[in-house]
Order: sequence, then C-alpha cells, then structure tokens
Amino acid sequence: MEQEIKLNEHNKQEYPPMHTAEHILNQTMVRMFGCPRSKNAHIERKKSKCDYELPEAPTAEIMAEVERRINEVIDQHLPISIEFMPKAKAGEIVDLSKLPEDASETLRIVRIGDYDACACIGTHVSNTSEIGHFKMLTYDYTEGRLRLRFKLTE
Repeated sequence: MEQEIKLNEHNKQEYPPMHTAEHILNQTMVRMFGCPRSKNAHIERKKSKCDYELPEAPTAEIMAEVERRINEVIDQHLPISIEFMPKAKAGEIVDLSKLPEDASETLRIVRIGDYDACACIGTHVSNTSEIGHFKMLTYDYTEGRLRLRFKLTE
C-alpha cells in the first residue's frame, strides 16, 4: 500500500523560470564563494533579488563571471527532477538550515541535473532550456551583504 506524502502548505505561486534560475544562482554563489545559499530572496516574474553573506565585495569581473556561469548552466538544458525523502536522509544531501521548524518529516528535493539539489516546495520548469537568459541588473555590497538584482530575458 502506497503511503500518502504530506508536505507543508506553500503560500506563494512563483514564476517557475525565475524560481529555477534562483536555484542555479544559489548553487553558483556557493561554488564560487563558499557562502551559504541566499538568506533573503524576493523572487518575482519581472525582476528578483537575493542577498548573500560575503567577507568582501566582489569585483565587477567576478560578478560578470557569476552571470556567465549561470547562463552556461542554463544552456546545458539540464532536466529538473523531484524526489521525496525523509528529513534525515535529505540532511545528508542538502543544507536544511533554512527549513522552517514545522517542516514535514518528508521533504521534496528539487534537482537541477547534477548541478544543484535543494529542499523546496516551490514551482520549477522541467528543463533549464525553459528559463531564458539570466541578466544581472545591479549589485551592491554593504557590511558583509551582497545584494544581487536580476531578471530573465528571451
């Protein structure tokens, strides 16, 4: 007999291409800077922003490289897959530090090819080919916080 999976309620309907791009941005920042995933994000259809904790301000060249790497990942046309697993097993694979205290015992892990895995109950595209092009709009650095503003283009 198949057990019904019970997840927490989700209170927001994201724009799937932008939300998926946020996952790629997060993993790119983790890989390039060794920082945690975004602690504060505002993801919308037209433009979005994410904040990262960094010890120093990155150069313009480094920020251009962030954008280039994100688009390189998008252009690989990676599949997005979903897997359900117990919280304990998920903790061996992904960072659960942003998980709410009342999170269900079964978590939904979203994978972007072999590039990223994250516990998430949001909506995503099925392949990175559906995202479009990632464009960094602006960024600023203040007291250990890098704020990126970005959009998607055709």
